[in-house]
Amino acid sequence: MKKKAIIISLSGPKLSKKEIILLKKKPWGVILFSRNLKSIKQIKELTSKIKYYSKDRKFPIIIDEEGLSVSRLRKIINHNISANFFGKLFKKNRTFSIKIYEHYLKSLTKILKDLGFNINTIPVIDVLRDYTHKIISNRSFSKDKKIVKKFGDLTIRSLHSNNICGVIKHIPGHGCSFSDSHKRKPIVHLSLKELNQTDFYPFRLSKAKFAMTAHILYKKLDKDNVASLSKKIIKDIIRKKLGFKGIIMSDDISMKALQFDLVTNARKSIEAGCNLVLYCGGKTNENFKLIKMLPDIDKFTSKKTSEFYKFLR
Repeated sequence: MKKKAIIISLSGPKLSKKEIILLKKKPWGVILFSRNLKSIKQIKELTSKIKYYSKDRKFPIIIDEEGLSVSRLRKIINHNISANFFGKLFKKNRTFSIKIYEHYLKSLTKILKDLGFNINTIPVIDVLRDYTHKIISNRSFSKDKKIVKKFGDLTIRSLHSNNICGVIKHIPGHGCSFSDSHKRKPIVHLSLKELNQTDFYPFRLSKAKFAMTAHILYKKLDKDNVASLSKKIIKDIIRKKLGFKGIIMSDDISMKALQFDLVTNARKSIEAGCNLVLYCGGKTNENFKLIKMLPDIDKFTSKKTSEFYKFLR
């Protein structure tokens, strides 16, 4: 399967002529944001045209629809519910919380599939701490690592049973950070033992087909590189220690936690072991620049992509 190792983003609610050309250059997939999503009719037209111009009816079309603070469909559906709500409910009534969460996911995935999406970048399985930055806050299920793992695994099973894929994030854990990686580089000083006991726990042996990396500098694991750019963390921690066997995508390479230019961020992500580069900025010229310099997906990613396509009935 020939595809470029990039997930592109679009500038607005309609495909421009240049974006149509871009799709013909075989990016791995596309991610859509609020700027692209204005109405049910418009979204269906957009996702249909993306599949048409890519000549791929199973072309990966991704959304980041977590709910509450991260809802790209806020203008279209009332999605004022968070992961943390379900984590708190679990402590009060385990059976009821699981049933209502499964029902919620089934309803959400039906909407997303009807709109043309086949990947949603949930669940957030970062473990909350007292000092966790507010950028994570209600997006996480709990301070209890076992509750986070339970809901993380449940999310992936439920999404798969409803024929849509999830993306576990932010591997190997963002809950231990004081900072927002959209704005600056978070630095974590915890030891491998401390991280392994808490933050890594929900990610272990996940059945997810996709994972998204954390733009965090774990000083005691790799003093020079954030996880997304760290060969040591991706290969030794994420692949070996946590046993993740799916496709690894970077978080958005235009975030300020990465301090190089976009091309360098992309190159370093691939060199470190990310299978796909995620670019969310929506600037057409940057998309072209990135798709030109990035390689085709490797054999591993091609195989896993074929498995994903077979999964999409």
